[in-house]
Amino acid sequence: MLPLARVRREPSDSAEQVTQLLAGEPVSVLEVRGEWARIETAYAYRGWVRADALGPAREDEWPEVFGDDVLEQARVYLGAPYEWGGMTERGIDCSGLVQMAFRRTGALVPRDSWQQEGLGKPVENADLRPGDLVCYEGHTAFWLAGGRILHASGREGVQTVLEEPEPPELAALFRSGRRIVPLQTR
Repeated sequence: MLPLARVRREPSDSAEQVTQLLAGEPVSVLEVRGEWARIETAYAYRGWVRADALGPAREDEWPEVFGDDVLEQARVYLGAPYEWGGMTERGIDCSGLVQMAFRRTGALVPRDSWQQEGLGKPVENADLRPGDLVCYEGHTAFWLAGGRILHASGREGVQTVLEEPEPPELAALFRSGRRIVPLQTR
């Protein structure tokens, strides 16, 4: 498998990138259509990838564990550019940041923000702890404390992973605080 493979909504290079596969990531092939394979990831995410990008999955390679502090693992991506569907330090989106930070601790969580919000346990604002998620309409971030968040911002003028005070435009879209319970841990 290539170091990174773009997963598309449809079997076309021009289709929207919905996520990325990383080398060694286990997937199930659901269908092959010419040069394209419809796949499902270990976190139940489906899409299309070029068939030649796939190789034998080796579960012992994934997920590699780097530590147990999810915030420390999220900070690895500080300064990375925002990229819709991205999963690496070369480009990452908000839910990709959450997923990759947990993945680096050996925990598996879903790919999209709405799925991550559904997996977590609700937490009242007053009870938020560093590392909890704060979920907004169409966005997710890590709570740091003192009104600060760590997230992959795709807003105009700030397209990077950063720590900052919760922007007022996000605060207006707040939905819930969540304590994540991973799908599985390694």
